[in-house]
Amino acid sequence: MSDTLIAEIKEQLTDAMRERDDARRDTLRLILASLQGAEKELQRPLTEDEELQVLQRERKKRIEAAEAFRNGGREEQADKEEAELEVLEEFMPEPLSEEELEEIVDNVIAEVGATSMREIGRVMADVMPQVAGRADGSAVSQLVREKLA
Repeated sequence: MSDTLIAEIKEQLTDAMRERDDARRDTLRLILASLQGAEKELQRPLTEDEELQVLQRERKKRIEAAEAFRNGGREEQADKEEAELEVLEEFMPEPLSEEELEEIVDNVIAEVGATSMREIGRVMADVMPQVAGRADGSAVSQLVREKLA
């Protein structure tokens, strides 16, 4: 599957170059470099999950950088990071809504029969694969804590 994401990004990169969209071109190059770097490290094509992990890592970097720049009063750099984030998110699955996330968490808690905070690990272990790339881990953890508390 990995081949298709990399191929898709290369295709979009060519389009961006043709359209002289420098910001998009540069962002696509960064994403491509991250994906290819991860492939090189593993010495094999990435699975869909691994691609998603790379994209999530890149997404997190952009969010943190934008926040840091904004706190430092560097609006222009913050805007640049956020523009990169938008391009990056085109390649990621649609995020889950609060309701969808809550439903998944409720179902897992019921399946596992979790009744206390001691079982947070078991619940998280079942929830995370279901929401991979579509919900922030800390938000999921927060919700699970609230439900088990």
